Amino acid sequence: MNLIDIVNRPLNPAPWAEGEKIPWDEPEFSARMLHEHLSQKHDAASRRFSTIDQHVAWLHHTILASRPSHILDLGCGPGLYTSRLAQLGHTCVGIDFSPASIAYAQASATAQQQHCRYLQQDLRRADFGQGYDLIMLIYGELNTFRPNDAKLILQKAQQALAPNGQLVLEVHTFAAVQAMGKRPPTWVAPVSGLFSSQPHLRLSEDFWDATQNAATRRYIVIDAASGQATRCAASMQAYTRADYHGLLTACGFTDIVFYLALSDRAALVDGDYEVIVCRV
Repeated sequence: MNLIDIVNRPLNPAPWAEGEKIPWDEPEFSARMLHEHLSQKHDAASRRFSTIDQHVAWLHHTILASRPSHILDLGCGPGLYTSRLAQLGHTCVGIDFSPASIAYAQASATAQQQHCRYLQQDLRRADFGQGYDLIMLIYGELNTFRPNDAKLILQKAQQALAPNGQLVLEVHTFAAVQAMGKRPPTWVAPVSGLFSSQPHLRLSEDFWDATQNAATRRYIVIDAASGQATRCAASMQAYTRADYHGLLTACGFTDIVFYLALSDRAALVDGDYEVIVCRV
């Protein structure tokens, strides 16, 4: 891209028209994202460790009744949940698109001699395996997929669960996704950041598509030294509670229950998310 391309950019891009996701699988981007996952200054990529500890305790005691279980974490990142679940006696598999996160997770599991296995794969194409007592997909990851892909992932999860196995989803509320699509444009000029290790200008703009109930965020990154511009985008599908219930029912799930958070502690409730627990 050059500057005239930015001036002439589409002002109302269709959801997913400018790309499926930000470049999670590019090695350099993946390494920078891993740094954000491990940061204890924010919750932008992964939650702070203290919050994760409380989420894991809730999963272990409330969802799994403290029984050693076979767990699949979809979109596992650097294994921050699976490593803690393994310490509690569970056997875990994690799948994620990011090479740096998977390498970190596997190295941590090896060093700590944990019963964890990690795969770097796209959830839409990955073989989930069979016989899980629990499959989890959290932090709103389901919303990042096109509706047909989200349904495919849920169908694969349903087939991978053991009889009476449970699915735990942490999803965005409809209002949260809609608010994302209506954010004002912003720009920042960091010395380095997620999108580049060099000084750059990052422009962000958001769009809400009321026909598809989807939000899109476009990023334009301009290198300070060369003036070269690159663009990527990510979209987010909004669902009502009725939509989630209908989608899960269509994929073969039963006993669908909504929770306010991955915890029973009011302090951990985040109004942008809700949690769904269901069974096969």
